[in-house]
Amino acid sequence: METKNLKHKKLPLGFTFSFPCKQTKLEEGVLLAWTKHFKVRGVQDTDVVSSLRKAIQKHKDIDVDVLALVNDTVGTMMTCGYNDQHCEVGLVIGTGTNACYMEEMRHIDLVEGDEGRMCINTEWGAFGDDGALDDLRTEFDRELDLGSLNPGKQLFEKMISSLYLGELVRLILLKMTKEGLLFNGKVSTALLTKGKIEMKHVSAMEKYKEGLNNTKEILTELNLFPSEEDCIAVQHVCTIVSFRSANLCAAALAAILTRLRENKKLLRMRTTVGIDGGLYKTHPQYAKRLHKVVRRLVPNCDVRFLLSVSGSGTGAALVTAVAYRLAAQRKQIDAALAPFLLSLETLREVKNKMRTELEYGLKRETQASATVKMLPTYVCGTPDGTEKGKFLALDLGGTNFRVLLVKIRSGRRRSVQMYNKIFAIPLEIMQGTGEELFDHIVQCIADFLEYMGIKGARLPLGFTFSFPCRQASIDKGTLVGWTKGFKATDCEGEDVVDMLREAIRRRNEFDLDIVAVVNDTVGTMMTCGYEDPNCEIGLIAGTGSNVCYMEDMKNIEIVEGNEGKMCINTEWGAFGDNGCIDNIRTKYDKEVDEGSLNPGKQRYEKMTSGMYLGEIVRQILIDLTKQGLLFRGQISESLRKRGIFETKFLSQIESDRLALLQVRRILQQLGLDSTCEDSIIVKEVCGAVSKRAAQLCGAGLAAIVEKKRENQGVERLQITVGVDGTLYKLHPHFSRVLQETVKELAPQCDVTFMLSEDGSGKGAALITAVAKRLHNVGQK
Repeated sequence: METKNLKHKKLPLGFTFSFPCKQTKLEEGVLLAWTKHFKVRGVQDTDVVSSLRKAIQKHKDIDVDVLALVNDTVGTMMTCGYNDQHCEVGLVIGTGTNACYMEEMRHIDLVEGDEGRMCINTEWGAFGDDGALDDLRTEFDRELDLGSLNPGKQLFEKMISSLYLGELVRLILLKMTKEGLLFNGKVSTALLTKGKIEMKHVSAMEKYKEGLNNTKEILTELNLFPSEEDCIAVQHVCTIVSFRSANLCAAALAAILTRLRENKKLLRMRTTVGIDGGLYKTHPQYAKRLHKVVRRLVPNCDVRFLLSVSGSGTGAALVTAVAYRLAAQRKQIDAALAPFLLSLETLREVKNKMRTELEYGLKRETQASATVKMLPTYVCGTPDGTEKGKFLALDLGGTNFRVLLVKIRSGRRRSVQMYNKIFAIPLEIMQGTGEELFDHIVQCIADFLEYMGIKGARLPLGFTFSFPCRQASIDKGTLVGWTKGFKATDCEGEDVVDMLREAIRRRNEFDLDIVAVVNDTVGTMMTCGYEDPNCEIGLIAGTGSNVCYMEDMKNIEIVEGNEGKMCINTEWGAFGDNGCIDNIRTKYDKEVDEGSLNPGKQRYEKMTSGMYLGEIVRQILIDLTKQGLLFRGQISESLRKRGIFETKFLSQIESDRLALLQVRRILQQLGLDSTCEDSIIVKEVCGAVSKRAAQLCGAGLAAIVEKKRENQGVERLQITVGVDGTLYKLHPHFSRVLQETVKELAPQCDVTFMLSEDGSGKGAALITAVAKRLHNVGQK
């Protein structure tokens, strides 16, 4: 670099390293074993690129970035491939021997993906180490191997490469001399010395015209005093050894060429083999012999042998150039996803801001303007085991609506039996009028009652209504505002229980005693609380995101009374609507918000719930496609469609058990024609978005458990969180990341997460049963 005046320039570097390495990426390679007489200590089983980088760092005036590690065969193939596009095999026959070739991705089980091809470094020098070549190995091969630095290793290489051929010739000549067949049986000290005959001597002795003269000179230098017959015999030995090398090399190369032809399903194939190596270049007969045998072994392949004039260096530079371009793309992808990487410090800030907003929602003077509304639910009691009877429950919280019949038994054989039916809510109903919505709900109830044969019974009913409601009592809930894609008119500001009662009256087929209206988080908490009395928090992580918890009455300033506890529905989805978390909102979050039914509302929910995560992913993919990093830079009609990515697709794509081939199939089902590289990027984008969602959800939950701990005035809190929601249940990583975040941010709280297997409907029935029990006690 000093000679070329490049010392003060930052340059990418390609590293040709001609030893067996296990590579997991282009810029990393763990040395499996030294070959070719190398035996440097402390390098085997380590990353050689890392070692090179450390050595470079010692030179402060050099700024080099190692981007690619390639074997010399790969470099040779790339060098020749630059001049001949048919070149798909690289062969080195020199001090060592090896080959590489372009294999179909679908056949490489060690690497994910099925599209295109990847260069495979065969490391064929180790062929025969398992005994496969034992029938071909001679006594001289075995003697040479035993005296080598790596006995039992690289057996094929020891029969082929120039590092060993001279030694094989020496061992053969030594035996023939000892048996009196050469040099009048007189063995010189030189002939007894390992390494005295090298490949350059073998090549010189095999030259067509001056070969005999060369042989005499070389043998004389070894103090062997040969006759003319001795020279002819020695020349013949050299020919046999080098010819065997060419034959074996040709046979192995023919196997690769046959595989390539069969991979392509061709009757006849045209291809080019890029070759480098001293033995091939300098031996007078080697190249001709190799070509001839290869063409005899694979007559249905038209093979061109192309000598790599500049060795493997040009190829390494070409690989590095590609790596440099990919590194630039990597930087662009990293830049797009960087805002989704939240530091521990940022998560602590979110926790603290959530805690502040919780307090605002509880205080009389700030509640009206608070974004986190902290709505009282008037649920003050939990099941005590005496509840019994039949109860109906309605569960409305998303695009599906459930009607349940719940039978509760008390006493020693206490149990809860449930029967339910799921009904869909069409989009036109979700976004129609309030009257149409509640008439549809009552129609579903009527179908269920008829299905169960209980249409004439007047049963107590609990209504799980998973939207922000301001409650004045347990059976009165005024809708504050729609979320999760609902837009039914004439509902906001109205009592949803009255609207349900009016719809029942309009139908005039049955009557119900509506006892309680509850949020799905409250229902979830009560369901889990029936099994675990320590459960005082309910979390929903699904289509929407919300949490409830049992708050001390003395802290709820908007409700009279200081004794006991009441469940608070936080409606934390609106956290951030006042701009307090704008510093972590990305441009993609803003695009999703602006395109939603309620711009500027439910900002926290739009960063954490299943309904919006897929849309954030879509916005990122559009951006990356515009930058030419995905889908060949073409934005398909499918990608333009809002809502194409549902939560279930994110969960499937991020599954650890899913191969890239299956990820591609999912994307193809969505109308996205992706390559394997595209699939890797899409999976990474999904991971970044869902991880941030889980971390933000964990930060909010950490604020609540810390508040609970301080309320109780304990050093360490033991508490259970009841959880429901498809994102938590089905996503492969969401629950783990959420739990880890809570543990990190609330280290003095031992939090148990309990999955609500029965959804929030069972909880609504339990709340109804408790309310009826307390009502009956009050009447007495």
